[in-house]
Amino acid sequence: MSSAAENGDAAPGKQNEEKTYKKTASSAIKGAIQLGIGYTVGNLTSKPDRDVLMQDFYVVESVFLPSEGSNLTPAHHYPDFRFKTYAPLAFRYFRELFGIKPDDYLYSICSEPLIELSNPGASGSLFFVTSDDEFIIKTVQHKEAEFLQKLLPGYYMNLNQNPRTLLPKFYGLYCMQSGGINIRIVVMNNVLPRFMRMHFTYDLKGSTYKRRASRKEREKSNPTFKDLDFLQDMHEGLYFDTETYNALMKTLQRDCRVLESFKIMDYSLLLGIHILDHSLKDKEEETSQNVPDAKRPGMQKVLYSTAMESIQGPGKSGDGIITENPETMGGIPAKSHKGEKLLLFMGIIDILQSYRLMKKLEHSWKALVYDGDTVSVHRPSFYADRFLKFMNSRVFKKIQALGSRHRPDLVPSTASLFEAASLATTISSSSLYVNEHYPHDRTTLYSNSKGLPSSSTLTLEEGTIYLTSEPNALEMQDDNASVLDVYL
Repeated sequence: MSSAAENGDAAPGKQNEEKTYKKTASSAIKGAIQLGIGYTVGNLTSKPDRDVLMQDFYVVESVFLPSEGSNLTPAHHYPDFRFKTYAPLAFRYFRELFGIKPDDYLYSICSEPLIELSNPGASGSLFFVTSDDEFIIKTVQHKEAEFLQKLLPGYYMNLNQNPRTLLPKFYGLYCMQSGGINIRIVVMNNVLPRFMRMHFTYDLKGSTYKRRASRKEREKSNPTFKDLDFLQDMHEGLYFDTETYNALMKTLQRDCRVLESFKIMDYSLLLGIHILDHSLKDKEEETSQNVPDAKRPGMQKVLYSTAMESIQGPGKSGDGIITENPETMGGIPAKSHKGEKLLLFMGIIDILQSYRLMKKLEHSWKALVYDGDTVSVHRPSFYADRFLKFMNSRVFKKIQALGSRHRPDLVPSTASLFEAASLATTISSSSLYVNEHYPHDRTTLYSNSKGLPSSSTLTLEEGTIYLTSEPNALEMQDDNASVLDVYL
């Protein structure tokens, strides 16, 4: 996983259980990261601001940091190492775009020890989070770092056009070299704030092949579940007000098209769910544990870093499910099918996978053994369409605007399907309907010639006609919504 598996617990502090990565102790990696970034960012402040040029994306700066120190670098108790910085001017621009000042960047990364997270990704990468909860630092493989370098010009263009995105925000790419070993790291935004308890965490791809959390994962204190787990736990999806739903889906569609244009696939939506109704109990537990407030960070300060800012900018809180409050940590308000008030935290992760030969071979082999449309490794265009379809039809749904007599906060169940015939339909622009049984990309016709109630409405959305039950004529007299007659 990328940023996140991310909401994992801090790693145990036992000295005899220290993790290693490429035979290098995690403490040495953390120390080298802080020393290297401290030097390179400080050195960058002496360079004048200017526009980013094409060649800036391919610049690599290197500095040697001996343990005894030098005229340029401080002494340290780690083995000698060389620290490389990729595209320093380009990444400086990215940080400025998100309102990250050099002093703040250095303070976040270098002022306090980095915290190691205990939930490693499938690749075995190490994850660290800064003490103020702003940044995730992840070790990446050579191919991933190489792909990110090639991606930078297009990434630069996309951020210029749209800084509000659920795609990962990359703030720096570095490499530590010691004893013939290269350890590459990337600094990213933190998707799941540690100090907001995630009652459920999901890694969703829109695939069903082996998309269930393993027994080992389930035994963790904060497990990350997968697609089949979500369909089992949240089978009716998560509900949003119309404005938030539209903003979220628009952002996801735009981001997926960007990834498709770069032939990127196998990415996931990392989704953290905080149940507001459980917050009081959580706070009581924290109080009993005497957690010092001084150690609790406030709202993330980086621009467009929260989930709500990523989809529609600051200052909006949906339909009043929650009020603006720093305690929400920028989560997106939603409701469960049970009517529980939720805060959602999300971001697209694992985007450094290109559909190259090995991925093509992997999909071809899996398609021979299993249903090719269900495996996660697929061609980028199909992957994006399937991902969006899953999010739109199974995960995220609209809260009904007019309400239902039985469950006023949720959309009613789908009415019976009749044979297609000549139609005289009334489409109300105020009708909102989410169909959880029929895919949105398949046109379906409902007939009103087989005994439909006179108060029924045929609602047209995205090329599909849906049948909903409306109040009787007397109740509809007060409806001021515009009405459009369509004859098919």
